[in-house]
Amino acid sequence: MKHKSVSIEEYLEAIYKLSRGDDLVKTTALANYMGVKPSSITEMLRKLADKNYVEYIPYKGVKLTKKGERLGSKITRKHRLYEVFLWKVLGRRPNNIHHEACEVEHGVSDETDILLCKYLGSPAKCPHGEVIPACDINVSSCQACNVELSGRTTRKENLRPLIWLSEGDNAKIKFIRGESKVLRRLYDLGLIPGTKLKILRRAPLNGPIEILVRGSRLAIGSDIAINIFVSKD
Repeated sequence: MKHKSVSIEEYLEAIYKLSRGDDLVKTTALANYMGVKPSSITEMLRKLADKNYVEYIPYKGVKLTKKGERLGSKITRKHRLYEVFLWKVLGRRPNNIHHEACEVEHGVSDETDILLCKYLGSPAKCPHGEVIPACDINVSSCQACNVELSGRTTRKENLRPLIWLSEGDNAKIKFIRGESKVLRRLYDLGLIPGTKLKILRRAPLNGPIEILVRGSRLAIGSDIAINIFVSKD
């Protein structure tokens, strides 16, 4: 892969990690994260905007488009899955694996990404506690992914974990990650793919999230909410 493409992917990955939803990412925050001067960021952001990866507002910040969020999510997913592999399978220390994962993530194929995820047991977080984005295979859960698929359909929605939503947001469940026990628990609560919900309240310090589902109020723990991926209405 050409260095230019890698640079684009690295910028999209950084914006994805910093955005946490629909907020603009400040240019200074992006520059600090990338370890470059703010003046060096501007040219790249204009290139990304020309390619329809971002919406760039000078002096205010940058926001991923649907196209940019999809690619940023995919690169972030591959990076964090590979970190889990280095940590759990090869026994590497978490503080020594980030840079190696950065080098590898751009060369991991989508097919290898899916196989690696299955091999690792569909992990929810990387060794540093960051959420691993959902894959783009159009299935309802990780269990469905373990069944041989006749075809692979790329989702058109930009999926995000429920914990990233803000109070007042409306969303629809698209994908659930977890073992059969977790899935049964959520299904018993009526939380299945296609269910519409609204965020009523977010407790501080990673506390439970109160949602409105079919007229009923439910409190969902953050450990469960990171495994529920939704599209915003």
